[in-house]
Amino acid sequence: AEINRLHHESIIIDGHCDTLLGLKEGLFKFGERYSPSQEAIDKHQHPGHIDLPRLKEGGMTCQCFACFVRDRYLPAGATHEAVRVIDSFYQALEQNSDSFMQVKCADDIEKVKKEGKVGGMITLEGAESLEGDLGVMRMLHRLGVRQIGLTWNWRNQVADGLYEERSGGGLTSFGVDFIKECNRLGIILDVAHLAPAGIRDVLALTEQPIVDSHCGARSVTEHVRNLSDEQLDQVARNGGIVCVTYVPYFINSDPKKASLADVVRHIEYIAKRIGVEHVGLGSDFDGYEEQVEGIKDVSDLPKLTAGLSEAGFKPEDIRKILGGNYLNLIRKVVG
Repeated sequence: AEINRLHHESIIIDGHCDTLLGLKEGLFKFGERYSPSQEAIDKHQHPGHIDLPRLKEGGMTCQCFACFVRDRYLPAGATHEAVRVIDSFYQALEQNSDSFMQVKCADDIEKVKKEGKVGGMITLEGAESLEGDLGVMRMLHRLGVRQIGLTWNWRNQVADGLYEERSGGGLTSFGVDFIKECNRLGIILDVAHLAPAGIRDVLALTEQPIVDSHCGARSVTEHVRNLSDEQLDQVARNGGIVCVTYVPYFINSDPKKASLADVVRHIEYIAKRIGVEHVGLGSDFDGYEEQVEGIKDVSDLPKLTAGLSEAGFKPEDIRKILGGNYLNLIRKVVG
C-alpha cells in the first residue's frame, strides 16, 4: 500500500513512445483498451503497450509521444507526413477531452496531475520533418512540439545518426543554427540515436540541458544505442538527464531474458555513476515487440516503483526518477 501510494502520488513522465505512428496507421486505438482481436492489419499481431485506460492504470502523468517519419516519405514529403502523424495526437485529444490533455510546459504537467488527467507532449524522433527549414520547426513548435531528437539512425540535414558513426560526422551548418533556434524557442534537445560526434557538438553548443530520451548504460549492456561512461558524464555536466528504456536488446545481452530487473539495474548504474538527479524513464513503448518480463505495458509501471524501492532507492529519489527530474528539465528549458 505504501509503494502504491508513493507511485500514484508521484509525477510520472515517460520521455519516449512510438504510439502515434500506430494511431496514424490504424494499428492501435487510444481511448479504449486495445486487444489483439481488434487488429487485423498488423502482421505481427502486436496489441500495443499504450492506450488511455492503461496510461491511467499505470499512473502516468505525462507521456511524450514521438512523431516518427518512415523512410518512404523522405526526403520530400517528410513535413506533410509529420503533420499527419501529429494530427493523430490531436484526434486523440478531441475524442478524449475529459481525461486527456496536451502538455506544452511544466505548469501543464502539474495541472494534469492536480486534475487527475493524463497529459501528452508531442516530440519529434528525428529532425527529418523539418526538411532543412527552421520556419517549419517554428510552426511545429506552435503545434506543441517541445522536444526534438536530432536524428534517427541515419544522416539527415541536421547531423549524422548512429549508423553513420564511421564517418565521424557531427552537426552540419544547418544543425548549428537548429541548436540555437531550439534554445531560443525552448525546445528540448534529444540526443537519442545521435552519433558520438554529434553528441559532443550539441553539448559544446547548447545553452540548455539536454535529454537522451530512451537508452541504457553501455557498461551494463554493450549496445550501440546505449551511452558510454564518458557520455553519461558529459550529460551530467550539462545538467541533462538520461532516460532508461525497456527495449529488451538495450537492457540485456540476451533479449529473451530481458526483465524489469534489468531496467532497475541500468537505473542503479546510471544513478551511481552520475547522480540520481540525472535519471529518468523512456520506455520506447510501441517501438518494440518483444516481451519484457514484469513490464508488459504501461499499466505495469507500479511494479517499477516497487523494484526501485526493493533496490534501496529512497522515496524522494524514486520521485525524481519517475518524473521529478524530467519536470525540472522541462521547467528550465521550456518554461
